[in-house]
Amino acid sequence: MTDRYFCGSVVPVILVFLILVCVSTVAFSQGDHEKFDPADPGVVSFTFRHQFEKDFEGTLDIIKEMGFQHIEFSNLFGYSAEEVRAQIDERGLRCTSLGVSYEEAVSNTRSVIERAHILGARHVRVAWIPHEPPFDLEDVLNAAEDFNKAGKVFRDAGLKFAYHNHGYEFSPHDDGTLFDVLLRETNPDYVSFQMDVFWVAHPGHDPAALLKRYPDRFISMHLKDLKKGVEGDYSGRAPSRYDVPLGQGQVDFPEVLRLASNTSIEYLYIEDETEDVHERVPLSLAYIRDLLSQKND
Repeated sequence: MTDRYFCGSVVPVILVFLILVCVSTVAFSQGDHEKFDPADPGVVSFTFRHQFEKDFEGTLDIIKEMGFQHIEFSNLFGYSAEEVRAQIDERGLRCTSLGVSYEEAVSNTRSVIERAHILGARHVRVAWIPHEPPFDLEDVLNAAEDFNKAGKVFRDAGLKFAYHNHGYEFSPHDDGTLFDVLLRETNPDYVSFQMDVFWVAHPGHDPAALLKRYPDRFISMHLKDLKKGVEGDYSGRAPSRYDVPLGQGQVDFPEVLRLASNTSIEYLYIEDETEDVHERVPLSLAYIRDLLSQKND
């Protein structure tokens, strides 16, 4: 009687419980996020890195007061993912993207997935491929292999994995660039890209043209402007004085945003690497919102 009761009643209950756990896990990784309108830009935590280091909670308040609703965290500033999630939830903010190092994404993929799920992020991105300059074809092929492997694991966990360009990838190769090779060698089912428009313009390329060429490979974008008159290179590095408020530099943002609205891009993030972010970020946000409102009129 006891054995029959166990098999007839308890086992089905256990199975239902396991099914619910699995469904909850998928819902958390894929549906426990508000999908923000790309017309409502977020901000990159690196913009407020100095402020976060001094006063994490106060900086979140500033970001909220400026009118942002979501953040890409590239640093948790010594806090756990649970602590950060509690703080942003308290303010009605969301983490839509988590930036991690190449090594973390490739070698500690499961740990990154756990952190991203706790934060509620939809995307995980890497912003630098370790290499000895100059960046070359071997670096591209090695990175593509690593990204394909890690990207599949992220995809299976309900996350989108992206690589953020930094300028050195646009070195010429054959009839294109090394960036073209990286896109060609990565599986679009597993690997997407985050376009940093500054780091497209700095090596002398056009972000709008890149969107036209690869409308389905980018899932997010860093909005940052390059000072007029400066010439870049393939180093992936530039002084902060090259960074100007949006609309005051070389990037044709009206055209970039027009094209971005017809691509696979889900999120826009404002980034500013200078010391004057309290004054400059509101200017950039107002500029972008004005452009977007004109586009929607």
